[in-house]
Amino acid sequence: MKKIILRIDGMTCSACSSGLEKYLAKQKGIISVNVNLILSLATIEYENLNQKDIEKLIARAGFKSTGELKRIEDRENNKEEKIQIILFGILALFLMVPMLLKQLPLINEQNPILLSSIQLIISIIFLWYGRDILKNGFINLFHKIPNMDTLVTFSTLCSFFYSLYNYINLLKGNIHAFHNLYFESVCMVIYFIKLGKWIEKGKISSSQKAIQKLVQITPQTARIKNGKMETIVSLDEVKKGNIIVCKPGEKIAVDGIVKKGKTYVDESFITGESNPVLKEKDSKVIAGSLNYDGYIEYSAEKIGKESTISEIVTIIMEATNQKQKMQKLADKISSIFVPCILILAVLTFLIQIIIGYTLHTALIHMVTILIVACPCALGLAVPLVVVVSNGLCAERGIFIKNSEVLEQGKSIKTIVFDKTGTLTHGKLKVFKTYNYSSYQEEELLNIVANLESHSSHPIHTAFKISKPLEVEDFKIRNGIGIEGTIHHKKYQLGNQHLLNHQDSTYESHQNHLTKNGCSIIYVLESDQIIALIGVRDILRENIETTIQKLNDNHLEVIMLTGDNQKTAKIIAEEIGIKKVLAEVLPVNKKEQIELLQKENKNVMMVGDGINDAPALTSATIGVSINSSTDIAQDAADVILMNHDFQNLLDLIEISKNAYQVMKQNIFWAFLYNIIMIPLAMGLGESIGLTLSPMLGSIAMTLSSLSVVLNALRLRRKINENKITN
Repeated sequence: MKKIILRIDGMTCSACSSGLEKYLAKQKGIISVNVNLILSLATIEYENLNQKDIEKLIARAGFKSTGELKRIEDRENNKEEKIQIILFGILALFLMVPMLLKQLPLINEQNPILLSSIQLIISIIFLWYGRDILKNGFINLFHKIPNMDTLVTFSTLCSFFYSLYNYINLLKGNIHAFHNLYFESVCMVIYFIKLGKWIEKGKISSSQKAIQKLVQITPQTARIKNGKMETIVSLDEVKKGNIIVCKPGEKIAVDGIVKKGKTYVDESFITGESNPVLKEKDSKVIAGSLNYDGYIEYSAEKIGKESTISEIVTIIMEATNQKQKMQKLADKISSIFVPCILILAVLTFLIQIIIGYTLHTALIHMVTILIVACPCALGLAVPLVVVVSNGLCAERGIFIKNSEVLEQGKSIKTIVFDKTGTLTHGKLKVFKTYNYSSYQEEELLNIVANLESHSSHPIHTAFKISKPLEVEDFKIRNGIGIEGTIHHKKYQLGNQHLLNHQDSTYESHQNHLTKNGCSIIYVLESDQIIALIGVRDILRENIETTIQKLNDNHLEVIMLTGDNQKTAKIIAEEIGIKKVLAEVLPVNKKEQIELLQKENKNVMMVGDGINDAPALTSATIGVSINSSTDIAQDAADVILMNHDFQNLLDLIEISKNAYQVMKQNIFWAFLYNIIMIPLAMGLGESIGLTLSPMLGSIAMTLSSLSVVLNALRLRRKINENKITN
């Protein structure tokens, strides 16, 4: 089975996207398909087909594939569209003059044919301008997936041909036919729909800025080093293993590992963390990072689709393509809405003719129904909010893989943290050193590091050699420690079994290290104790403040760990976590999450995405922190790039606000149709409320814009709140 994301051209409403989904899903070889209306993308899983076969199927459905998604396109309105909008706007205003003049008796009597001929010519020009709408309307009807374009096509052509019929009668001498011309309505409907789409397109593009920044951040060239020669090449020419040079002020070209040099880089575009990050030998660097002040050489490791940026873009696209419950409901309604409106319009026309309405009045009511009932607002109600929310999260270094998180996040009451690698760095570090020797602490730790470098015990990772020393006569003493000779002096490192007898001199220091959950290394020189070194897994920066904020927001915080009860409680008490589930094997973590959910708790699980994978998938929302860059394979719904758990509050707050805006959008979309369709049918005429086709097109455009603007309001509201200050 293969997967591809294609860009789709020609979709105008949710009836288009849902219709295309239904059409493709029925085709042989297509396993699953999700169509994204806002970003104009289709994510397709398939077998026994190729890209060209799929693009042919899309063309048969009345749409056009513009190729595989390589990057998020800049969807700002182009200059040509803007010029067309202005020119046809001027032409529409010019058309309004004859429409007003025809109300004057003198003009009606003297120049009706001239004025109606001007209207006819201009309406033909507007039909050409809206030819894409008319074409799509017929194609979609032919493929049994009628959409907004189908409604507009029927309404405009009915108005045009009815007006053309009366124009011919006018030429034959029937002066009264002049009052039954609606060429201006044809033009105004097409113009306002074009104008609405153009404005929507511009507004929607502003919600994608954060996502666009990700794919536009990487440089276009790289400086490859070959021996002493440096060559500037395009990114397409970079191969794995190439040594790439990055000088101060330049950007990292591809993901890689530093081989030489030292510098600070800015990774805020991906982690949301503004502080510079130190990069030295064996450090990982991410494409697009800005090199501040140093010179480094790094080996290219991930290029093209394997890069961190590409993986993040894929995650965001797939998340945005996924359908939420509310969006599925809106799509289902839209798919049956258009056929129902077509039937309602025809029935209204026939019934009004039967009960005595004039042909002119019945036709106008039918045309107005077709115009005002366009399901644009309903189609934009949910997916646009998803795009805006994903952009807000991306700006904070939160990448959502499953868009249902936006519905589920609002109800999270319990957050479960893994300990090792999540609340802590997951790497042993020196917590505290009690130095009883004449050595400087740096010198002492270097001696220990040189000795530990010969050991395979995990504790050796806590030490780093600053100056290589020759170690002689190295021995491992099983269950006790290690020993070796440096500069003719014998050193021993290990546990308290190294001591011949218990010495109360160091008891207070031992108790302090034990109380803080440290493993103690006793350092002996010539059988005399010269230091106690406490080694432990170090807590992440500001974790105490973060846990306090989570508690202040009435979230239940739980630590879930495989460590022993004593160590786990020491860490939990230190950072303010009250409930601890310790000595839980990785295979049993999933069961603990399920037990919490049975207590009617919506649980967010935060882990490293490897040993915690079963628990992450079982939780209501699984969050994976990520110090590495292999983010695409994590089992979580959300990837937290900067390890700042205060962003979990951002995620929950964005979810609450996003869900509220979705409900508001769907409510207003339905309310619009509930009010406008009866008016279009003429049911308000008894109380003086009427609706012409032209006013209907304006109302339809304003309905769509209200949904767009309400969705964009979410960005302003979240940014103004400054949630994690």
